[in-house]
Amino acid sequence: MTATVLLLAFALGAAFGALSQKTHFCTMGAIADIINMEDWSRMRMWLLAIAVAILGSAALHGAGLIDLGKSIYRGENLTWLSHLVGGLLFGAGMVLASGCGARTLTRVGAGNLKSLVVFLVLGLTAYMTMRGVLGVLRVNTLDTVALAMPGGQDIPALLVGAGLTPGSALAVSALVIGGGLLAFCFARRDFLTLDNVLGGIAVGAIVVGGWYVSGHLGYLAEDPDTLQEAFLATNSGRMESLTFVAPQAYTLELLMLWSDSSRKLTYAIALALGVVAGSTAWALLTRQFRWEGFRDVADLVRHLTGAALMGFGGVTAMGCTIGQGVTGVSTLALGSFITLAAIAAGATGMLKYEYWRLMRE
Repeated sequence: MTATVLLLAFALGAAFGALSQKTHFCTMGAIADIINMEDWSRMRMWLLAIAVAILGSAALHGAGLIDLGKSIYRGENLTWLSHLVGGLLFGAGMVLASGCGARTLTRVGAGNLKSLVVFLVLGLTAYMTMRGVLGVLRVNTLDTVALAMPGGQDIPALLVGAGLTPGSALAVSALVIGGGLLAFCFARRDFLTLDNVLGGIAVGAIVVGGWYVSGHLGYLAEDPDTLQEAFLATNSGRMESLTFVAPQAYTLELLMLWSDSSRKLTYAIALALGVVAGSTAWALLTRQFRWEGFRDVADLVRHLTGAALMGFGGVTAMGCTIGQGVTGVSTLALGSFITLAAIAAGATGMLKYEYWRLMRE
C-alpha cells in the first residue's frame, strides 16, 4: 500500500505541474495582475480552487473517509504570531523569487535555472528552519506566542462551542465560505474561460484527492510495527495533502543522505517530484521548454533573498500559498486564514515597493 500511496502522490503532483503550466495558475501572478491591471481573473482561479477544496474536503470528512482533525492544521494551539510573520515573509519572498514554492517547482520543470537556484536555497533555508539554527530561533521566539484553544482552532469547532453539532458546524462553515467563494468567482462572465475554470476546479480537486490518498488510502488504524495509528509515508506522521516548502527540504535531505537506509521516499517528496515531471512533460509537449538564467547580479541577489524568505516564512507559517492558502484553508483552520491574509499582504507590499523602486531608477 505504501507504494500505491507514493505512486498516487506522484500522479497528483504531475497533474498539478501540468495544469499549472497550461492554465498559468500562480498566486503571485494573481496578486500582481490586480495591482498592475486590476484584473481579478487569476485571483478568482485561486479562490475557485479554495472553494472546491473546502467543499470537497468537508464532503470527505462528513462521509467519514478522512478526519480533518488529524492534519497538522487543526491543532489546539493557535500560533498566530508565527502565522502572521511567516506569512508576511513568505509573501514578500515569493515576489522577489518570481513565484511561490509551487511555482518554483513548475518553473524548474520548464527549464528555468533561476528557479533551480531558488529551489536549492529555499530547501536549505526551510531545513534550517525546521531542524537547524533558524529552528531554534523560531521555536524560542515566534512559536512561544500562542492562544490555547482546547476545543480546536478551526471554525467548525468554534461553532460547536456556540451550540451546533459537529456535523452541522462543518456543513454550515463549508457551505457559507465555499459557496460564497463560488458565487464570487462565477459572478463575472469574463472569468468563464477554459483555463480559468479548469485551473481553479482542478487544483482544488487535486487537494481533495491528496487528502483522500493520504488520509484514507494511506491510513492505518494500527501500524503492525508500532501498534499505533499511522499514515503511510508522511513526514509529519499525520495525513497530508499539497504543500511545497517542507517537501523541498525533505527532497534535498533524501538526496544528500541517500545511503542512509532510514531515509525513505515520502508522500511529500513524491508530490514535489511529480510537479517537476508534470511541468516538464507539458513544456516539452507544447514546445514551451526553454533554458532561462539570471539577467545580472542584482537579479541573482533578489532571487536568493526571496528564496531564503520563503524557506523561513513557509516553515514558520506551516505552509505556503498552496500548503496553507488552499490545503490548510480547506480544513477551515483559523491559522490557515491568518497565513493566507499575511501572504497576500506581504506580496502586495513587496510588489508596491518593487514598482516604487523601479520608478526611481
